[in-house]
Amino acid sequence: MLHDILLILFGLIIGFVIGFIVTRKMVQKEMKKNPPINEKMIEVMFSSMGRKPSQKQIKETMRQMNRFM
Repeated sequence: MLHDILLILFGLIIGFVIGFIVTRKMVQKEMKKNPPINEKMIEVMFSSMGRKPSQKQIKETMRQMNRFM
């Protein structure tokens, strides 16, 4: 009886660990394939506010975005 409970708990723990690792890898792969924001999106955002951003402003905004992600 106790042996069965320990096996079940061990199986659940192993399942959670494997699930976490697999999910983490999938999310990292998806983020590399489809980054949440890129320089073109920042340029469009500035343009929608009625501004023509310089390359320096775009790079600085990208650096700030990447720092908080």
